[in-house]
Amino acid sequence: MVQFSLPENSKIGTGKTYRAPPGARRVREFKIYRWNVDDGKNPVIDTFEIDLDDCGPMVLDALLKIKNEIDTSLGFRRSCREGVCGSCAMNIDGTNTLACIKAIEDVKGAVRIHPLPHLPVIKDLVPELSHAFAQYRLIAPWLECESAPPPDRERLQSEEERGKLDGLWECILCFCCTTACPSYWWNGERYLGPAILLQAYRWIADSRDEKTGERLDALEDPFRLYRCHTIMNCTKTCPKGLNPGRAIAEIKKLLALRR
Repeated sequence: MVQFSLPENSKIGTGKTYRAPPGARRVREFKIYRWNVDDGKNPVIDTFEIDLDDCGPMVLDALLKIKNEIDTSLGFRRSCREGVCGSCAMNIDGTNTLACIKAIEDVKGAVRIHPLPHLPVIKDLVPELSHAFAQYRLIAPWLECESAPPPDRERLQSEEERGKLDGLWECILCFCCTTACPSYWWNGERYLGPAILLQAYRWIADSRDEKTGERLDALEDPFRLYRCHTIMNCTKTCPKGLNPGRAIAEIKKLLALRR
């Protein structure tokens, strides 16, 4: 049998262990990926023992406790703490999700935390998202209209037209879906990925937008759209309960109907 091994500089080692204080009764281990480009060392997994009686209920609470009280060098993004901003997206217990809405009690055993997969890492749990946001700009995520707006009011929609945007506008661009997609792992330079394609459909489906044809033209490409093979990891992992796979299917349907 052929055996494969990782390059030496990519192997993950065992890092430091930080013990819980004496007398802690409800201790949980947090095993966290650590990597710092400046020290030239391989990534490691540090273990932090946290007393849950002295910690909030969410994984983000534990990360903040670690950073504030144990190791101030731990790097991660966070902002709203309400599942709205998408900043704290990371891989927790093998699933991409938001640390602020992931309950510690939902994880059995040690809580294993890694950065979002298949993205360059800036430091620890902080992924590089420049390419993903460049792809977002590519789809022109704003209303594009040729007609003049009404002089005395905004552009209106019926309730039915507005309802078509439900399940689309809620996307917070956390990129949990995109980084869970094997097609994006293989073709991320050219395939737009589920998050961006869901956002693209949000503007295609908007009755106020007048550039539907141009938007479809920009997506009709063997790689930008059609690298999607309906694996559906995107829908399974979305922390907001959205269905990027369905949005991608709707784009494909519109392209087929106009031929």
